[in-house]
Amino acid sequence: MKFLFDLLPVILFFGAYKLAGAQPEASHELAVRWLGDGIAVAQAPILIATAVTILATFVQIALVWIKHRKVDTMLWVSLAIIVVFGGATLFFHNPTFIKWKPTALYWLFGAVLLGSATLFRRNLIRTMLEAQIQLPEPVWGRLNLAWAGFFISMGLLNLYVAYSFSEEAWVNFKLFGGMGLMFAFVLAQGFYLSRHLEEENN
Repeated sequence: MKFLFDLLPVILFFGAYKLAGAQPEASHELAVRWLGDGIAVAQAPILIATAVTILATFVQIALVWIKHRKVDTMLWVSLAIIVVFGGATLFFHNPTFIKWKPTALYWLFGAVLLGSATLFRRNLIRTMLEAQIQLPEPVWGRLNLAWAGFFISMGLLNLYVAYSFSEEAWVNFKLFGGMGLMFAFVLAQGFYLSRHLEEENN
């Protein structure tokens, strides 16, 4: 359930885009009413989906605060990025900004992992996982580097899809492609870690 809750803004972005695309005239009328004139019919779905995502992220943080009385830093960062990039898309009626949003988030995560390890000698992946598993120091280093590389690669792949394929293809990739690649990476990581855990036990 937590996994689906974390994906809530992405799922609602996808759903809002598809629903608005299925009713172009109604979605165009709604977009013009709330965002002003100068919006083409084809622009309405991405603008509505962006607005829904911003609202969903605020609601997500509010629910986390109500339940736990604290909000993870990652959620605050996600909110800031969606407000900046999503807000720019809504203000300028330009989907380019929201298409850059996943890349900005991925690259920020990658930079934090690399910067923390390089500048402060702090392995953030180890900090998050060492309570659950025990690994040799070199493995923690490779794991941190692998996650940083994954985030940087995902940022590049997002831009490739955004600029090489249709807007609808990018929206599909944002949910299914991103989620699928994340699942595959975590699965591969699990196999890698299981080998080292077996070695530790032996």
